[in-house]
Amino acid sequence: MKPVISIKRIYDPSATSDGYRVLVDRIWPRGISREEADLDEWEKEIAPSTLLRKWFNHDPVRWEAFKKKYTEELNNNEDTDSFLDQCSKHKHITLLYGAKDEQHNQAVVLLEYINKKLKS
Repeated sequence: MKPVISIKRIYDPSATSDGYRVLVDRIWPRGISREEADLDEWEKEIAPSTLLRKWFNHDPVRWEAFKKKYTEELNNNEDTDSFLDQCSKHKHITLLYGAKDEQHNQAVVLLEYINKKLKS
């Protein structure tokens, strides 16, 4: 069974429709407590590396290069397969991120990556 996967800012209120809530940032988002986050899991190991995150800096000009580099990191990350296995156990997953930019962030790339991997 392929899960329904969505993305959402961690600052948005949680909802029962979120299903399994996973934070996919390497660093904890500012100004939110762990209780407010209402997480099931924090997968910082599959977030972009610190070097890549700092290089990208949410600059839309670097978006296409970021997507490619982050996908390469996911392909070479030993934690990615276990995360994909975990995803396949849930009906609905919400990937949470802290970035202000809702179109240019790692959750967008990760959503696409997971959907491709679980499809094959």
